[in-house]
Amino acid sequence: MEVLSAFALPHVAAGTVALLTFWTTAALRKGSRPHRLVGRVYLLAMAVVVVTGVPLTVARALDGQTVGATFLAYLLLLVSTSVWLSWRAIRDRASATRYFGRMHAALAIANPLAGFGVLALGLSVGSTLLTGFSLVGVFTGFDMWRRRRVMPARPNWWLQEHYGAMVANGAATHVAFLALGLPRLLPEVVGSAAYLAGWFLPVVLAVVATTWLDRRHARPQRPRAGAPAGTRLRAPGT
Repeated sequence: MEVLSAFALPHVAAGTVALLTFWTTAALRKGSRPHRLVGRVYLLAMAVVVVTGVPLTVARALDGQTVGATFLAYLLLLVSTSVWLSWRAIRDRASATRYFGRMHAALAIANPLAGFGVLALGLSVGSTLLTGFSLVGVFTGFDMWRRRRVMPARPNWWLQEHYGAMVANGAATHVAFLALGLPRLLPEVVGSAAYLAGWFLPVVLAVVATTWLDRRHARPQRPRAGAPAGTRLRAPGT
């Protein structure tokens, strides 16, 4: 139990830092030095959440909580995917081939497979939460394969990949707060409509936000008034 507590405290602390720095990063001017610095702190905090989440998941499995451990492992895969994508999109922005390499393909396979596994588990135990949330992994995997096909041809592919992954990170951060952290303070909300909303509402908002951003950045930018003909405008944050 002491070993478990040793991982739980940094897990919660990292999640709190992630929640604060997510909105700080979003408020800062994109591409500015403060934006990059706070963004690194955010991704580092999310990495700590994933690393400390592994022993917490193993502890549940050893305690006989197979369903809970399986679901937590699935959540860690989802978070690991969005953290990796948001980091590599910036690091590999000069090479779409490197970004859409073996690791990207492996995650694009692992997410839907895990999603279908959680779907089967949710149906077998009669869990609305597991059944519904399994679709996140399925959608993530299929969307990654779609992006592998269409994104490399776009000049700002790395920007779209980065903000798409960061929006997913934001959804994960808020799900962790609303559905995992808040019920510890208010146990009576567990199982209620508000509890389920804490799981699914951030995901729905993330899908809407990413779709809107993709459509916005996929359109050719119009030159500003007075700009010379043929001038290419830089994408925000570059």
